Amino acid sequence: MAAALAEEAPDNEDYYSLLNVRREASQEELKAAYRRLCMLYHPDKHRDPELKTQAERLFNLVHQAYEVLSDPQTRAIYDIYGRRGLEMEGWEVVERKRTPAEIREEFERLQREREERRLQQRTNPKGTISVGIDATDLFDRYDEEYEDVPGSSFPQIEINKMHISQSIEAPLTATDTAILSGNLSTQNGNGGGSINFALRRVTSAKGWGEMEFGAGDLQGPLFGLKIFRNLTPRCFITTNCALQFSSRGIRPGLTTVLARNLDKNTMGYLQWRWGIQSAMNTSIVRDTKTSHFTVALQLGVPHSFMMVSYQHKFQDEDQTRVKGSLKAGFFGTIVEYGAERKISRHSILGATVSVGVPQGVSLKIKLNRASQTYFFPVHLTDQLLPSAVFYATVGPLVIYFAMHRLIIKPYLRAQKERELEKQRESTASDILQKKQEAEAAVRLMQESVRRIIEAEEARMGLIVVNAWYGKFVNDNSRKNEKVKVIDVTVPLQCLVKDSKLILTEASKAGLPGFYDPCVGEEKNLKVLYQFRGVLHQVMSADNEALRIPKQSHRIDADG
Repeated sequence: MAAALAEEAPDNEDYYSLLNVRREASQEELKAAYRRLCMLYHPDKHRDPELKTQAERLFNLVHQAYEVLSDPQTRAIYDIYGRRGLEMEGWEVVERKRTPAEIREEFERLQREREERRLQQRTNPKGTISVGIDATDLFDRYDEEYEDVPGSSFPQIEINKMHISQSIEAPLTATDTAILSGNLSTQNGNGGGSINFALRRVTSAKGWGEMEFGAGDLQGPLFGLKIFRNLTPRCFITTNCALQFSSRGIRPGLTTVLARNLDKNTMGYLQWRWGIQSAMNTSIVRDTKTSHFTVALQLGVPHSFMMVSYQHKFQDEDQTRVKGSLKAGFFGTIVEYGAERKISRHSILGATVSVGVPQGVSLKIKLNRASQTYFFPVHLTDQLLPSAVFYATVGPLVIYFAMHRLIIKPYLRAQKERELEKQRESTASDILQKKQEAEAAVRLMQESVRRIIEAEEARMGLIVVNAWYGKFVNDNSRKNEKVKVIDVTVPLQCLVKDSKLILTEASKAGLPGFYDPCVGEEKNLKVLYQFRGVLHQVMSADNEALRIPKQSHRIDADG
């Protein structure tokens, strides 16, 4: 029955908005809204053949919305998954007495069955490309020694190392996954590569195991075993053992990590590593909505160190983050600071300056594009030169803002316009149908609105003088953009009851007599109304609840 109801309704129909009720509306509220719209759209109230046909279509649409929302089972499906949930096959076998939580579990079971049929068609490719650049000649030059060498007046910038890795996952069954990975590396003319194959099996809801086989030209065959297990709801353990075969014999290795949730946002880790580089590491990681903090201490051979890092997350559209860290140990001391920012829907660009003793100064640039990572470490100098630190800090900022203004911003603007145009084209027929339905609804409302206005005038009540819905352009920086609004005076007046107009938190495009005049763009509702003989005006966002009249809307109070 749910699927049948969904097939009869338009794809973008919001049933709550159509009935103008809250998502938490009771059965009484639903029934009252349904009866009011039935009185408005009932075909028997209209003698004109054309109006009668339009009334039948709108009456059926309101009836479908009421059928879905008045039934606890279909309403629970619609609330959780929308119309796509109503379209899912298999609901006819679900017991009607089930709770929303049980319905959610049933939906997830049906989804899993569909996913299992598509397992062979899915992979999860991941890759990393790293290009190391030696730019020390920019700051550490030997002019006296090489002044007679042709071309010595230009700094020599070289690529001294590269690394490429790629992996894909192939689900075999609901519990088994095959993973194939490989990498190639080269540094100063010498290079090598390796290939690995792993088979992972989910043994239960608490854990999984993985076997790995590998081979390479620099090292011999590799055999590994990895096990993950949830010990408690707040604690898990991971163990990874490996045997590396080489001309020098077999080199075993063992790594164990024990982790525990210390609180809602904090994890504690203990790590033991035995083998080629034996070490013991403990760390605490706190991750919140606005920050990420890590403190770690490692004791091992050959490296022991202490590290503290902090990252601040700005709550902006570009997901900007700034970070800094201090790492000190037997190898020296390193201070790093940097930032990253989202530059497109799937791309994040970041830059980090590394200043250390005896490492020198480096600039690390990283671009994440979907599941691919591009990393460019640029070594600037082996010494602590203020000029290198200055240019490593200021240079990327200047380049980024120049590129953002001249390239990225125009590209994103053009991309958004293309997506909006594509969305308009794909929804053109639906929008045309909604426009026709809205115009028909307005014609059907004329008689009811006339009676409402007469009653409101008699009591000096609420009269909607003018109302517009759509895209308004008030900012001078957007003065070249086109205003796209529709007149919704009649539909709003029709919703007035007892000198009150109440709109719920839902897109107003779904209200009777409304439609979306600018798909994919920001919309507002602007209302000029009269209450007790005084003009009022208000503008509200598309999904914002609205209740009028209000004293704060008085025009004379604003002026």
